[in-house]
Amino acid sequence: MKAITDTYELSGGVKIPCIGFGTWQVQNGDSAVSSVKAALDVGYRHIDTAAGYGNEESVGIAVKESGIARSDIFITSKLQNDMHGYDDTLKAFEQTMKNLDMEYLDLYLIHWPNPVKFRDRWQETNAGSWKAFEELHKAGRIRAIGVSNFHPHHFEALMETATVLPMVNQIRLCPGDTQDEVVNYCRERSILLEAYSPLGVGKIFEVPEMKALAEKYDKSIAQICVRWSLQRGYLPLPKSATPERIRENADVFDFELSAQDVQLIADLKGCCGYSADPDKITW
Repeated sequence: MKAITDTYELSGGVKIPCIGFGTWQVQNGDSAVSSVKAALDVGYRHIDTAAGYGNEESVGIAVKESGIARSDIFITSKLQNDMHGYDDTLKAFEQTMKNLDMEYLDLYLIHWPNPVKFRDRWQETNAGSWKAFEELHKAGRIRAIGVSNFHPHHFEALMETATVLPMVNQIRLCPGDTQDEVVNYCRERSILLEAYSPLGVGKIFEVPEMKALAEKYDKSIAQICVRWSLQRGYLPLPKSATPERIRENADVFDFELSAQDVQLIADLKGCCGYSADPDKITW
């Protein structure tokens, strides 16, 4: 990857820009509109949102106000946790499209495999949701379909009825939290790994080894994290509401981490905590 607009190719042939702008915890309204516009201004062409983030409307406004053609921007959203199952998924998708004020999505994900509302029948409701995803994909309403926070047993259950393998799995991947079992499972099946919280929700900035690496490469810790994600073959989704940091997080193509330093970062086990167990979440 040599530029922020370089792409990975998903199993269905759709191309996805190699870094996405994350919008988790970016408040709907002026803050979300201005941060997404700032990201687009510095060259991002991949915006990641979700119904659960509550800011789809602002993402849609920012895309329109940017003046950039819709076809040049890759938009991802995710199914909200209380709307699993075939019928509710179709309703949720239409609400997302209304919120975004768009005709199609580039990527739609099942946000969590086992929400608390469906804890006793998650396999059944995921199957219904995926059937809706496949139909929307076939109809051209969604260019690519995938999942988020899925572990191997969630995939195995889904594939009992699915006819299309998920093209993406968006999971928490950051220094010290590499989810090797999930990553290996996905790579064996050509499922692209997207890395949310690639900066470890801020804890990474206090890690001595990361401070040393930032000094060694004359880069910020955030830039080291994003570059590490790319060199691991992930698609990172850094988030910031500050224009200077939004620009900085995209400026990662003029240096390369050594193989030893890539491994050093991976081995900082627990430095940023660990991802939530998707079978024990309370939302």
